[in-house]
Amino acid sequence: MLSRAQSLDRLLVATEQMQQIESKIFADGMPVAALMEKVGGLIARRFQVLYPDAQRVGILVGMGHNGGDALVVARELYFRGYEIAIYVPSEQLSELTNQHYCYVSSLGIKIVDDARGLAGCDAIVDGLFGFGLNREITGNLFETIELINQLTVPIVSIDLPSGIHGDTGNILGTAIRATYTLCLGLWKLAFVQEQAIEYIGKTELIDFDIPLADIEHILGAQPTPTRMTNDRALANLPLQRSPVTHKYQQGHLLLIVGSEQYSGAAILASLGARATGVGMLSIAVPKSLKPVLLNYLPEALIISCPETEAGTIKSLPELDFTKYQAIACGCGLTERPSKIVKQILAANCPLVLDADALNIIAKIGTEAALSSRIHPTILTPHIGEFKRLFTRIPTTNKLVAVSAAAKVSDTIVLVKGAKTIIAHEGRSIVIPESTPALARGGSGDILTGLIGGLIATDSRLNIDIAEVVATAAWWHSQAGILAARECGDLGVDPLTTIDYLSLVIRGILDGRNCGES
Repeated sequence: MLSRAQSLDRLLVATEQMQQIESKIFADGMPVAALMEKVGGLIARRFQVLYPDAQRVGILVGMGHNGGDALVVARELYFRGYEIAIYVPSEQLSELTNQHYCYVSSLGIKIVDDARGLAGCDAIVDGLFGFGLNREITGNLFETIELINQLTVPIVSIDLPSGIHGDTGNILGTAIRATYTLCLGLWKLAFVQEQAIEYIGKTELIDFDIPLADIEHILGAQPTPTRMTNDRALANLPLQRSPVTHKYQQGHLLLIVGSEQYSGAAILASLGARATGVGMLSIAVPKSLKPVLLNYLPEALIISCPETEAGTIKSLPELDFTKYQAIACGCGLTERPSKIVKQILAANCPLVLDADALNIIAKIGTEAALSSRIHPTILTPHIGEFKRLFTRIPTTNKLVAVSAAAKVSDTIVLVKGAKTIIAHEGRSIVIPESTPALARGGSGDILTGLIGGLIATDSRLNIDIAEVVATAAWWHSQAGILAARECGDLGVDPLTTIDYLSLVIRGILDGRNCGES
């Protein structure tokens, strides 16, 4: 049974859905003023925890309910001894926001007539616009935001940094560059759009007690898209084994990888697979790479393949694909062995295709190449490979694009990036956290091994492949985040990432043990 916090943390809402949820709350009897008081109080208390040393706080106030929230924050912080300065760039305010403005004015709180009046503040609270903004910011508001962004103090945005489209994450002319964004009620789609990353800063969900029944009424029992969360990923990790299991019950993965030029890709994919604890690992490589692979993975079954003069796999030896629970292909393969990719498309098990295998598929024609696949197929492109695979799908909105690609190809599509997205059968899963430390050659090879290994080890009936794929991406991101935290972005090479995969698991197990004591 999920806790309330766990349930909320998984959900993502579009602007229209959030508006419908709020409308239902108000229609059921919740006074708008009461909700504004509640939200403003929660933000004020959280601000005090985040910035206990701030004494002078500037408040940016918009004309709508976001501005009303900001005025409640201003009042509450004022009552707690903070020195407050308020700037209201709009001449017209909504009725409720105007009431709050009149009250803070009566208290003698400082109101400045220019954004420059906030320059001496220790922190800024941004309450100009909420999630409903859909027009370009111009004129005085544009100048205000540009000026505020030049300040060297923390900026806390209410719900969403002003100037960001709530669904697409697009910047509407300009936008506040927040240090911290306190998202209200439910995560908005903008938080998982890559174009918004530089503006939202650190993020936190503020739960103001939306009834779960109201959320389900609008989103449905199986909402999409959703966020991959820690508790969700842990359900798919093979953390505990039966005490009477053996290697043949822990899955058998076949990797078809590598070439003379890209021997490292074969090593990294293999080490990623090993980290999953897969019972048996077979690795098909050009025969000259066998000693290299054995040096790193002495336990693996290395399949020596005939190779071309260029050092690529010429052909596969006769293999019984039925003995593998999953096959992963493409890392470092080069585009020469196209007949091998065509051969494995007939395999009767889940198939993970990455890198050069994707380029080969793109040359054949994605839909034509995959049309005869019966078993699950996982495509793991970066955005450049995605564009080659799906030439007719625009990529201006990554969430929409990945979902469309999964539908037309009848596959599980994972598109890598700062916000990795997995789509399958009409639903999407987003990995909400990552790190630029993983933007290095070889990171994708590790992920391919993780995906293949986790699929092979999962013996559950009716396995949810998309969930397992998302779990692999989450694990990969968490390892990068932990490594970057301890080593810095420049210290996270692919082998370091692999080392931190086990440290992520150790942290999980240590946390569980602490919880049991």
